[in-house]
Amino acid sequence: MNRFMLFIHKTGSPPWFYHMTGKLEPWLWVVSVVLAAAGLYLGLFRAPPDYQQGESVRIMYLHVPAAWMSMLIYGLMAVWGFIALVWRVRIMEVLVISSAPIGAAFTFIALVTGSLWGRPTWGTYWVWDARLTSELILLFLYFGVIALHNAYDEPRKAARAASLLAIVGAINLPIIHFSVQWWNTLHQGSSIGAGGSSIHPSMLWPLLIMAVASKFYYGASLLGRARLRLLNQDHRKRWVRDMLAENNK
Repeated sequence: MNRFMLFIHKTGSPPWFYHMTGKLEPWLWVVSVVLAAAGLYLGLFRAPPDYQQGESVRIMYLHVPAAWMSMLIYGLMAVWGFIALVWRVRIMEVLVISSAPIGAAFTFIALVTGSLWGRPTWGTYWVWDARLTSELILLFLYFGVIALHNAYDEPRKAARAASLLAIVGAINLPIIHFSVQWWNTLHQGSSIGAGGSSIHPSMLWPLLIMAVASKFYYGASLLGRARLRLLNQDHRKRWVRDMLAENNK
């Protein structure tokens, strides 16, 4: 058995996953809070205003990380959904459906903050251009995954249906990413890429710190949701009863 399959097999053990993530989750929360506090302080109070957009540019420190996370989470859902369908790993099914509400929240934040940022920048809260419309479609895809999962009474069947939609919906991700290149839009192109960044370091560092903080927040929130969902699904199984008996001693 190769290392990848060994990792998949080990991760697929609910008792191992629950105990391992229980040790990891508190540290993820601590790191996310510390980084978010530092990033918000630097972005809102220390970073200079933009020479064109003024103080409204500070919305960037919420909008950009949220937009990045909205696509990253859906991409992870598609990967985990594929693993769940091919190798029948239940933990991956749990991760897919546990990620959906978090991804939907990040997408909603990205849309709202983008609208607030667009008003002083473009003169309007909303335009039906490619970037904004495809991001709105992403929010509907998240809602679709959640609704499809809730439409089934049998957890495994619900998870497989949600995983399939996550895989199919992933076609929207490259559309979001390349929309500013493929079509004429009001939305600006990427300021950060493989060739470097056009953002001044005094503004770039708070943005990167917030981006990292959002990833740690996602990890902590995901593990908390997944562990709770796993307990609800396995509440009658022996490993849960043994764990509860050990905790009550």
